[in-house]
Amino acid sequence: MTNGSGERPPPSEVVGDAFKRSHGKGLTMVGSNAKGDRRERELVNELDEAGFAVMRAPASGSATERELPDVLAGDGEDFYAIEAKSSAGDPIYLDGEEVEALLFFSRNFGARPRIGVRFDREAWYFFHPADLYTTDGGNYRVKHETALTEGTDFEELVGHSEKVRLDEVGDGGPDSATLDILDAFDRGDLSREEAAKMLE
Repeated sequence: MTNGSGERPPPSEVVGDAFKRSHGKGLTMVGSNAKGDRRERELVNELDEAGFAVMRAPASGSATERELPDVLAGDGEDFYAIEAKSSAGDPIYLDGEEVEALLFFSRNFGARPRIGVRFDREAWYFFHPADLYTTDGGNYRVKHETALTEGTDFEELVGHSEKVRLDEVGDGGPDSATLDILDAFDRGDLSREEAAKMLE
């Protein structure tokens, strides 16, 4: 196979083009379409239960020439355009053009762009596209470990909790005055009530 100038395109372009022809939407390399659809419906239901107005976008190419995000959600304060991907455990890849379309739509619609990923036996995790690893070919990748350690979980996305990372907590321990009080309690120099009062 050659391109218009008679040169052979790089293998990544051949694979990407073949995948687009067979699946319609970029390099997502995930399980069956039915499984992806089921996962999207699960996300829509979870967002609905969290008090968001939610809509799944029509299938690729049926409504417009431009790619649409998989899910639109808003609660009157926060509005999200979400590209949802799922995987059995392999890294999830997103085509660069697909991510650019999400950013374009989000900017024009006034929504926050998010990539939602779900690995089997795990919850949903969300990323702003700028926070994803970019491959040399201009595509995006999310590994399972990255989702668990760096992703925004569902409860944080919908505003029900806020994730606190260890590096945000501080140097990792109590100050010396607190340690002195605890040592005095351990030695029996202070009663529980005295130590509690001093720690207030």
